[in-house]
Amino acid sequence: MTTHSLKITNDQANSSDCLSAEQLVVFMDVISDSLRITQRTQLFNWLQGGFQYLLGHELIVYGVKSAESDLYRFEYFTSTRYFTDDHFNAIIQPESGLISHVLKIRQKNDFPIYVTNSVAESEQKNHSVINVDEAQLTNSELKYFVLHGFGDSQNKMSSVVLFARLHKEPSVNHAHILELMMPHLHCALVRVSSSKNSVMLSATKENSILTKRELEILQWLHMGKTNWEISSILEISPLTVKNHVQNILRKFDVQNRSQAVVRAAKLGLIDDKA
Repeated sequence: MTTHSLKITNDQANSSDCLSAEQLVVFMDVISDSLRITQRTQLFNWLQGGFQYLLGHELIVYGVKSAESDLYRFEYFTSTRYFTDDHFNAIIQPESGLISHVLKIRQKNDFPIYVTNSVAESEQKNHSVINVDEAQLTNSELKYFVLHGFGDSQNKMSSVVLFARLHKEPSVNHAHILELMMPHLHCALVRVSSSKNSVMLSATKENSILTKRELEILQWLHMGKTNWEISSILEISPLTVKNHVQNILRKFDVQNRSQAVVRAAKLGLIDDKA
């Protein structure tokens, strides 16, 4: 495959040190909104707002370390149907996953790393560009992405984020935006993670731990959606939705959807403001 050098214009280079007037207004709004994020749904909505203007993407994978271990607890949001749970599970594998591979490279510096095979590897003043195995990148359905982290040091990142299927090729301006945003994104991720851990402890006492998909369907049940409507939204079959609903009822030990929603609300498993 033929590669070419990453071209950076003078305007891009100048904009790495300061945001444009419009970017600055959006940036301040995004920071202000981040202070009110405590739930996963709020995090998703925040990332779909002004954040998209600053760093357009179709997929985010994020991981937060628990207090008990050095392992990241990974989750993801996506607006594309091409990235599935199977792709997610493959890239987060501790040894063979693409995220693990890039994290090892990132330990050499503290800058965002862009992963793309469309341009040659390079070291810019505020980010790096690396190439990876073409088959692995293609199979991941990430297209090209940027990875960054936040923590006490390069080797002790408390959180890591990956923005994939980016709307634009990497630039020094976008890298600067991500560096400015990362502390605020980290705080939001920690609050969401802490809230979720608290919820899961309560759910454990009820013997009602739900899967990620079941929690998602439970939120749609709370909003009054039918099985057919949920299947259309999530792009899965109505039968699959029905099976998930039955699992929810069984785990909650309730008779119907309404009772499940009430139980979930008491446990804090759904967002009433969604």
